[in-house]
Amino acid sequence: MDEHQESILSLLETKSSHKQATYRNTLRHFENLKSLLQKASSYYGSAMKERDPYVEVSYHSPNLFDAELKFSGDLLVFSMHSNVFTFDHKHFAYQTAYVKENPLRAYCGVINVYNFLADSYKYKRMNDVGFLLARIFVNTENHFFVEGTRLMTTNYSDFGNQVLDEPVLEEVVQRAILQSLQIDLQIPPFEQVQAISVGQKMTENTNSGLFTGKKLGYSK
Repeated sequence: MDEHQESILSLLETKSSHKQATYRNTLRHFENLKSLLQKASSYYGSAMKERDPYVEVSYHSPNLFDAELKFSGDLLVFSMHSNVFTFDHKHFAYQTAYVKENPLRAYCGVINVYNFLADSYKYKRMNDVGFLLARIFVNTENHFFVEGTRLMTTNYSDFGNQVLDEPVLEEVVQRAILQSLQIDLQIPPFEQVQAISVGQKMTENTNSGLFTGKKLGYSK
């Protein structure tokens, strides 16, 4: 075996094997998250049937990597990326004693949390916009941190010490619901929508024309 072959096998055994383990661990957390979303749908859905049956709460998982929680006019989409990532060496994770001790700990899976209007999906309005509320990064040792809005990240930035578990995931779901409910859909200024082309109006009639989206910016 020559030097290059040995180097390749060494990297496959260390880095590639570690990344595969990180992927499997992230998928395990994502499956737990799906279960929590189903429970949240059942709980809030049942409660709202008594308070206001017109406020629908439902859960849907269209594939392995996506899970959707609809509540009234909002849709939360939790999406796990199929790849494993690391960070620029200037990133705060690399400055922690935890990662300095073992740089492989910086490899993380990621779960994105998006907020869309439920009607954007229902009517397939492809020009509508949603917002990324948070990114959950988790490594093979279950250490994690969250990037995103203030509500989503508070108390979730200590990568070296915090461990992702079911109570944390449940709180992430609750925070995401609260954040979505706090962001209101605002009508654009009249001047911005005063002019419209024939093509825009015709495509609007097929539910994919002029975009709709919540106002960029978050309530604290």
